[in-house]
Amino acid sequence: MIYLLHFDRPFGHARHYTGWTKDLAARLAEHATGRGARLLAAVHAAGIRWELARTWTGTRNDERALKRQGGASRRCPLCGVKPRPGTEGACR
Repeated sequence: MIYLLHFDRPFGHARHYTGWTKDLAARLAEHATGRGARLLAAVHAAGIRWELARTWTGTRNDERALKRQGGASRRCPLCGVKPRPGTEGACR
């Protein structure tokens, strides 16, 4: 599963984190304690809150492709973006 986290305020240039996991609940629990990704450790230390904004069905390769494309805010419903009908659970 691919997931997108939305930060309540920017950390440097970052406003989002895109990740991949087989166990979303466990991964989010790691992130909540500042473990699991360097960016989220720094976000945690800075006192920045985040929330799960979106998920997609996909592989680790799909996650890397999304990261290479950039523009996480264009995929974030909390930033006002609405997924196209029929694409909510698909990696596009």
